Amino acid sequence: MNIRDHWDRLDQPTQKWLIDNPGCRILPRTVTTIISKATGEDPGSGQHGEMVLSPEDHEFIRSKATESLSA
Repeated sequence: MNIRDHWDRLDQPTQKWLIDNPGCRILPRTVTTIISKATGEDPGSGQHGEMVLSPEDHEFIRSKATESLSA
């Protein structure tokens, strides 16, 4: 699963959290659960329910954060 392909399925508060935390490489359990429910996919969470972002997802979120600063 990757965030880029499912970005439009995420609710606004989740998108905002991701944009507000662009340096986060491991998403907390609560955010991982929201993403899983929104996409219907198992994000492959770790032993504590967190999700490790791929380098591509991390770059995508950082680009969204940069866009939001320009807007």
